[in-house]
Amino acid sequence: MTRRPKLWLVVASLFTLVNVAGAGFAAAGGEGLHTAAHVALTLVGAYFVRRLTRRASQPHLAGTEQAVERLDHLQHSVDAVAIEVERIGEAQRYATKLATERAEAAPPKRP
Repeated sequence: MTRRPKLWLVVASLFTLVNVAGAGFAAAGGEGLHTAAHVALTLVGAYFVRRLTRRASQPHLAGTEQAVERLDHLQHSVDAVAIEVERIGEAQRYATKLATERAEAAPPKRP
């Protein structure tokens, strides 16, 4: 379906109403085959009106579940990266602390 389901619903409704009126005029004129054609087109139009009405009333949630799964996966990935960055930072602080302590504890070099 296109991006404008309300427009298609209006078009299908008008199509159905025009064919109902056409069936009435054809029946009044005594044209049996013409009346049958309008009745058939009215049924087709009614089918599409009903189908479009059902679609319009149901919220579109087909991709929502997949999007939620992807967002959950992304959140877990971001959390894992944050933990690793924190570990790297801790290791860097520890290495800096050890280097500073060794530099202070080492005896001065003689020339």
